[in-house]
Amino acid sequence: MARPKQFDPDVAVEQAMEVFWRKGYAATTPQNLADAVGIGMGSLYNAFGSKRALFERALSRYVDVRLRALAELLEEPTPVKERLRKALVFMAEEGARGCMVVNTAGELAGTDEEAVRVVRRDFDLVESVFQALIEEGQRAGEIAPERDPVPLGSMLLSIMVGLRLLARVTEEPGRLRRVIDATVDSL
Repeated sequence: MARPKQFDPDVAVEQAMEVFWRKGYAATTPQNLADAVGIGMGSLYNAFGSKRALFERALSRYVDVRLRALAELLEEPTPVKERLRKALVFMAEEGARGCMVVNTAGELAGTDEEAVRVVRRDFDLVESVFQALIEEGQRAGEIAPERDPVPLGSMLLSIMVGLRLLARVTEEPGRLRRVIDATVDSL
């Protein structure tokens, strides 16, 4: 009797994340996931319970990885506006497949409260990071102290979401750079 195939659940979540990110939740079949992970359907369900449970883990993994990368960019010992520019470029670089969080918001808002909760958590964290960066820029004299960091953080979040959508459809990379430059220069 053959031994069942061994697999690493963390690697499996990463592989599933790639499928959900590329295809979206609705278009991803359990067979797509089993094929990507390299295990049978029964093993997939035994390991993760359901497509939905695996999606939640994959979306959370995406958020964690992206927030860690963003935090690393923003902790560099460079001027605030330079770090902000790098962060916006980083967020726009996902290109044609877009951002999994933004894609999930577009696909599942209004129909899947748990997915929307993860999206809101990500958006809230990113907005607070932007707000803290604005406050740091004010202390460093790079951003006018009379500017309110709360609406500026919200504006930067909205621009980030817009950049991630625009990156999916633009054929002119210079367009994204113009948006980023105008945003940073407006501070």
